[in-house]
Amino acid sequence: MPILLATGNARAEGNADSVQTPPDIAGFTKRAEKAFNDTKTRYEADTNNAEAAWQFGRACYDWADYAATDARKAEIARLGIAACRNLVEKDTNSVLGHYYLAMDMGQLADARRGFEGLKIVGQMEAEFKIALGLDSKVDYAGPDRNLGLLYWQTPGWPISLGSKAKARLHLQEALKIAPDYPENHLNLLEAELKWGDTDAVLRGLKALDELWPAARKKLTGDEWASSWADWDKRLHELEKKTNTLKAAETPRKKP
Repeated sequence: MPILLATGNARAEGNADSVQTPPDIAGFTKRAEKAFNDTKTRYEADTNNAEAAWQFGRACYDWADYAATDARKAEIARLGIAACRNLVEKDTNSVLGHYYLAMDMGQLADARRGFEGLKIVGQMEAEFKIALGLDSKVDYAGPDRNLGLLYWQTPGWPISLGSKAKARLHLQEALKIAPDYPENHLNLLEAELKWGDTDAVLRGLKALDELWPAARKKLTGDEWASSWADWDKRLHELEKKTNTLKAAETPRKKP
């Protein structure tokens, strides 16, 4: 299961049915591939370099999103897993090593799908918990954010470790730690919409509207382009679904 699927177009203005500019998938793919190749070269030149290891792990996670087949996605994920395992074996306190190890495990789980993928979930949970204990603020509250998604998106007992209560706890904690990061708002809003808490979604959308312009100015450049494409699309869908629910809940006037 992919944990963070980030892809950037400018947010459509107006109502929820506004036409949005198609994201530059070719451009995102090219940048992700270049980052993968560059970090791979650097890491292979010095596998004892901690920074090179976790940066390669991050690049593997990003590049795996654009893999043409599940087999290729798994291959890329395994490269990142190997690099990050090597790092945490040498430095058990490497928060980024544990964090990107879990992220790449997520890509491998997504590539395997079904029960084969679910077998990896427990390992992901363990690595994210280690990262959380080392630094809860890393990657804009990434450990809490991804634990929340893990508990939300996986089946519950006895199949897997999914839990609505745990999902809500970690998604809310991520938002508390990094309230200026759009991803943390979107994840919680999407979960609340699925759980049927329309009032919470309406409150959250209002807060996100207030945050959006400042975040747009702060998180800029090519490295954020794919994230903004994903966030804009998801916000558009949230607004559309919420408006549909509001319309359905509005009492019809008697003729």
